[in-house]
Amino acid sequence: MTAMSLVAAATDGIWPDVEPSMLYAPLVYDNYISDGGNHSMKSAKNDQLYALDAGDEWLQNAINEAYRTQQLRQRAMIENPQLVAYNANRLPEAPPEGVITADPRQGMLTIAPPQVEVEDVAAPEAPVLPVHDWLHVFAASLQFTQAYISGNWYQGGENNLALLGGINWNCNLNQDIHPNWLFNNTLSYKLGIATTHGDSIRKYLINEDNFLFSSQLGYKAVKNWYYSAMLQFTTQFLNNYKTNTRTMTAAFLSPAELNIGLGMTYSYKKADDRMFTLAIAPLSYNLKYCRNITDIDPVRFGIDAGHHSKSTFGSNFEAKWIWRFNPSVMIMSRLYMFTNYEYVQGDWENTLDFSIGKYLTTQLYTHLRFDRSRPRDDDWNYWQFKEILSLGVIYRFATVN
Repeated sequence: MTAMSLVAAATDGIWPDVEPSMLYAPLVYDNYISDGGNHSMKSAKNDQLYALDAGDEWLQNAINEAYRTQQLRQRAMIENPQLVAYNANRLPEAPPEGVITADPRQGMLTIAPPQVEVEDVAAPEAPVLPVHDWLHVFAASLQFTQAYISGNWYQGGENNLALLGGINWNCNLNQDIHPNWLFNNTLSYKLGIATTHGDSIRKYLINEDNFLFSSQLGYKAVKNWYYSAMLQFTTQFLNNYKTNTRTMTAAFLSPAELNIGLGMTYSYKKADDRMFTLAIAPLSYNLKYCRNITDIDPVRFGIDAGHHSKSTFGSNFEAKWIWRFNPSVMIMSRLYMFTNYEYVQGDWENTLDFSIGKYLTTQLYTHLRFDRSRPRDDDWNYWQFKEILSLGVIYRFATVN
């Protein structure tokens, strides 16, 4: 008998106890099972039969019947492979869903795709993103340092272990909003206080006291070049003395230096890991100033004896380079030079920053200075050098407005 005749016979009451079974389904090959007839319910851990709170005879009978059905279908497929209609891995795709419509007059059934009603919903409005003209980056640090300073360093000082604090604030015009303009501003201040073992008058000294403000305004000329005007001002705030004496070597606005230049600036930036700027000012004004000429010799700063200031015209250039090798290592370099065609003055500063986590950092800072406007030193000639190795904490954050 076929499956249809069995179902018809059950419907007519010939076999009223016939129940649906996988034996009557078409043969479809899915896999081959051989477990040696062991189809009892066992635990995979201790190979013991599971014990139910109620009688499990009905469950065991169902498992045995399913196993026998599976074995019979598998034997039928092995002995009569021509009767295997399908392979489970190659079954045809199911027909698409549709709506069946009957036409009694023609005796036909029509299957049509379902009609999906789509509500007419207006597209959401794109959010309006805020536009920020200025980008701010602020960093504050507190570090322990070891320093080496040449004996002729223009602000004085001595080799020591010290505590160094610093702040740095950058406020730059957003070039994504204003691509034709360049306006960068930097304000920084470093203060280092060190214990001194060789000074019988003071218990500590100031070995780093440097305030710097620089501003750069430019308008695009071509590609990465800008017509630009540059301003830079440096000074210190606290008094500093020569060891074991009351001779003052530096104080507020003693020295101070102002430089203003007109020229061209080249600016290059690649993502957030590389930045290079080169500012060339063929026309530059330099002002050296010493407020306290009673206690401090202005000649130390390239100013004529008995005078508070000295103005000169010349040329200068400044190059800045920042390269972030990875999120933990960054190098920053600055080279600045000024000449009035009678003397040359230059500064080359390098900072190697190793970040340890989010707030810890190690920095190696070097500052090489050349200044022919001041008296020559017997050991260092016109060169001066400072090196600082520090370990401490740093906090950075960025804002926009």
